Amino acid sequence: MVDVDWELIAFFVLSALEVIGSILVVTNKRMVRAAFWLAMTLVTIGAIYLLFLSEFVFLIQVIVYAGAVPVLFVFGIMLTRR
Repeated sequence: MVDVDWELIAFFVLSALEVIGSILVVTNKRMVRAAFWLAMTLVTIGAIYLLFLSEFVFLIQVIVYAGAVPVLFVFGIMLTRR
């Protein structure tokens, strides 16, 4: 039987999602969708922190960066559309 290292597989999957999300942030022409992809990228960074057993850094990453920053971007976009 082959011994599978699930943490390594999870790290590679999360890293791939992070790279794909960051490419979508930069290449997307719609700002609201770019903010969504930014939130997804920041959540995957938080998941990598959780994978490294840094629960506090994970919580700060998800609450502050993945929660508040994209919301502020969307509010800024909504207020400057005029």
